[in-house]
Amino acid sequence: MKYLAKNDDVCIKCGECERVCAKAFFKTEDVKKSAIHITDDEKIIKVCNQCGVCIDICPSMAISRDRNGIVRIDKNKCVGCFMCVGFCPEETMMYHDDYIEPFKCVACGLCSKKCPTGAIFIEEKAEEQVAASIE
Repeated sequence: MKYLAKNDDVCIKCGECERVCAKAFFKTEDVKKSAIHITDDEKIIKVCNQCGVCIDICPSMAISRDRNGIVRIDKNKCVGCFMCVGFCPEETMMYHDDYIEPFKCVACGLCSKKCPTGAIFIEEKAEEQVAASIE
């Protein structure tokens, strides 16, 4: 399963990953509409690790894992309850007041191509390894 991996130690907080994500998925450079966030916290880069905790939380079964292992939200099934946002252990299920449903990283890799330091990159990992990394 591919997922977006990160190395907070080399992140320079330039925000390029946030801009490219927002532009690709929402046609804007508003970083609040990015599925990845750079923070001043200990975990500088906040991005979904595809753990799947949100799948079991979703009351409308709008969240599932695709054949490639990526956790996706079916906007047609989502009721906008935002339970997934509250239960996300990595705090990477995002929302914005302009949208009635949450959004998240789908490991497209666009941000990794724009990252000047290589702080974000696509990595292959077994689903069990991803799940173990959140425990």
